[in-house]
Amino acid sequence: MSIFSVQAVQVRTALSRAAALLLLAASACTAPRNITTSGKVTPQGEFRVAYNQGFNVGTAPLSKAGTAVKSAASQLGSQAANGEKVNYSDAVSDVQAAALAYLIEPVQTTADLSIRYGIVPRLDAGYKYAFGSHVFDAQYQLLGPTGSVENPERGAASGTTYASVGLQYAIQRASLPSLPFLSDANRLLGLSANRHDIIIPLTVSQSFGPEESVGAISYGAVYAHSWVNYGFTPSNLYNRAGTDRLPDLPKQSRNFSSYGLFANLKIGYKYVYVVPALSVYYQNYGDYTLLDGSSTSLSGVTFVPSLGLQFRIPNLSR
Repeated sequence: MSIFSVQAVQVRTALSRAAALLLLAASACTAPRNITTSGKVTPQGEFRVAYNQGFNVGTAPLSKAGTAVKSAASQLGSQAANGEKVNYSDAVSDVQAAALAYLIEPVQTTADLSIRYGIVPRLDAGYKYAFGSHVFDAQYQLLGPTGSVENPERGAASGTTYASVGLQYAIQRASLPSLPFLSDANRLLGLSANRHDIIIPLTVSQSFGPEESVGAISYGAVYAHSWVNYGFTPSNLYNRAGTDRLPDLPKQSRNFSSYGLFANLKIGYKYVYVVPALSVYYQNYGDYTLLDGSSTSLSGVTFVPSLGLQFRIPNLSR
């Protein structure tokens, strides 16, 4: 095989891996909670366009989905898919708890595309599409100059402190990640859900260069509140005695709060910036009703690392 053939195979392999990663990200339906903005809002008349690739890691699903649960999910799902009767058991309860944990706080890659626009000197607004989630947000600047890179305000310099408060609203039709044991479990459980989130970040940043021309370091605290509606439509699932088929569980409503800290770094020059970020959340998700009328409690910590690319489009009319 020639060196050109080897290189062609390597290129095809790299492209296949990239396509698989993009497909996995596109199947993610989690509202993005990575905070990548700084304390300085988009200057009036400017646009900022960004792409972020991240990972959502929740301890709740990891703790609920051990090897035994994954094995049980595969076995029970296969039985249901083949039309076999499945009697309710502790294993079914464990599989339900794991499925709910992955639904509420999945372990999966995330990706989002966003655009922001400076409406007035201290206020901007934006839209973010996260391959299944739609996020609308606004940010108000509390502290710091409001100039731009081309037209810096007097006193703007490297090290200038900015601060802002934001409000994000996300809506999504929640779904389980594309993992084999979860697909098997859902053949038995028929789990469906939708979700709404409100996120309020308070951000402080220090500028690198006047008006963040070279970037900034940002950090802060964030509060979020989520509303989840979920239900089960089981297939061939019977009570423990195997005498009666279990009915569907109608939509249940739950809500919970999340408390987090975050930090991000924006590095670049004038028009293009790289933005690594990390957000950490704690949440007590509360109690969730299962098909036999019992309930399971969920709580845990979530880590959301991400790496983004941000483009700045200046206001050419000024």
